[in-house]
Amino acid sequence: MKLCGADIIVRTLIEQGVDTVFGYPGGQIINVYDSLYKYQDEIKHILTAHEQGAAHAADGYARATGKAGVVIATSGPGATNLVTGIATAYLDSVPMVAITGNVPTTQLGTDSFQEIDITGITLPITKHNYVVGRVEDLADTIREAFRLAVSGRPGPVLIDVPKDIQTAVTEYTPCEPVLPEPRQPAKEMRITAAAEAINQSQRPFIYFGGGMINSDAQDELYELAERLDAPIGCSLMGISAIPTDHPRFLGMQGMHGHYASSMAMHKADCIIALGVRFNDRVTGNRAKFASNAKIIHIDVDGAELDKTVSAAHAMRGDLKLTLQRLLGLLAQKKLPEWRKTIEGLKFEERGATDNREGLTPRAAILTLNKYLKPETPVATDVGQHQMWAAQSLAFSQKRKFISSGGLGTMGFGMGAAMGAATALKEKAVLVTGDGGFGMCLNELATAVTYNIPLVILLMNNGVLGMVRQWQTLFFNKHYSNTVLERKTDFVKLAEAFGAAGKRAETLEQLDSALKEAFESKVPFVVECIIDKDEFVLPMLPPGGSMDDIITKVDIGGAEND
Repeated sequence: MKLCGADIIVRTLIEQGVDTVFGYPGGQIINVYDSLYKYQDEIKHILTAHEQGAAHAADGYARATGKAGVVIATSGPGATNLVTGIATAYLDSVPMVAITGNVPTTQLGTDSFQEIDITGITLPITKHNYVVGRVEDLADTIREAFRLAVSGRPGPVLIDVPKDIQTAVTEYTPCEPVLPEPRQPAKEMRITAAAEAINQSQRPFIYFGGGMINSDAQDELYELAERLDAPIGCSLMGISAIPTDHPRFLGMQGMHGHYASSMAMHKADCIIALGVRFNDRVTGNRAKFASNAKIIHIDVDGAELDKTVSAAHAMRGDLKLTLQRLLGLLAQKKLPEWRKTIEGLKFEERGATDNREGLTPRAAILTLNKYLKPETPVATDVGQHQMWAAQSLAFSQKRKFISSGGLGTMGFGMGAAMGAATALKEKAVLVTGDGGFGMCLNELATAVTYNIPLVILLMNNGVLGMVRQWQTLFFNKHYSNTVLERKTDFVKLAEAFGAAGKRAETLEQLDSALKEAFESKVPFVVECIIDKDEFVLPMLPPGGSMDDIITKVDIGGAEND
């Protein structure tokens, strides 16, 4: 059949199984929006308040489902407003297809109104990007973008479509949805060598990240832990991959990770790293990191192997397939001394756990846990609240923790929560702070307009808490531009948008407000008042190793080990 380029874009999205797209119209993408109008019975478009919110919503949709999220924007500022969202997805390996309009091909390079070289701008933060020069190539370019976005290490792909390509007409032939490229295990000789090293270990530690979720290798992980009699830890991106209450799971590792998890990695003689990066938040001082351990690293992206730390055995391949081959070469271990050490670390962690009475950050998250269903996705913004949530939220199903890790994007949360709720058709929760919420609260308008079911737990301490914590500990309490001093009434603000809200200053009030929020038929903001001097602990100081971990801070801000 003969179709114009704009219709081909929308028909190909439908062909690829896309049911929802997020975006914002404009002059150079208006033809695509006309096609979205024509096909509105087959594909839903959610109009956000800002293109960045649309990009984060597509990201949240992808994280919650594993499918590529789709965002659409016009040229110039519409396209550049996507950049932070695309970069967020890129650094966390999230599949996304971004489609932007641009000026006609005859005007490219002439500085036309709202013209921008968006492919040049996004080259470092996409797996690939395209400028479509012929309408005949349009459908196959979109299909290739979807295949690339979900294959291997997932990530965002951008397609820039000049306006004359949107209006040109060509033959369109529907195709089946594309499939990811076939997965491959690591090379057999590398697996064999790694197995020999693992079999010699007496203090093995299993450390996984987001690749565990993408590869769906949970069963292999459980078998590996049992075979090695090993504890398990994860990165921020790995949270929710396995149930929080798994008996071998010690929780998140790293700068603000669980004490037992971080110290177990530090004491291990063999670290089996599965689909995870060794970034600075994990290693601390790399010269002192894992000095007594052999690192066994499996990742689908060979660029991550030996990138920041040297692995004794590095294996490039799909995690699930590689583990299946590795397991057959591993001996069954019983390591009572290592288990005793781990139990000692867990005991030390319990001794340092914040069990104060009243409305503390930990108590707030534990209260939230009471209302979460297994299928409830929880998104966060970035800051102290993110770490409190990562430390204390309870999950039993994968893809339920949605948070910006690599880029650390304040303002990520509202869009991501909306995308997750839309994808799963479930009420979603956003845990945010007054700083991060200030960057994305415009999307309350979107949530109300589309009746997206959200509960927003806003932990308000009146400051930019994470930066202020650093200023307290390392900058002599020079609180430069971290005290917000805003007069915003978040409850009235929620009501002005058409949402509902309650303020909680005690634990009892918080419990009551959350109960009402989860029963509400409209988006609901629960403002939870937190003291400005609450810290995220444990904390690895900048440039420090796990020997320097801070577990307690006195009221004056001094370290107290």
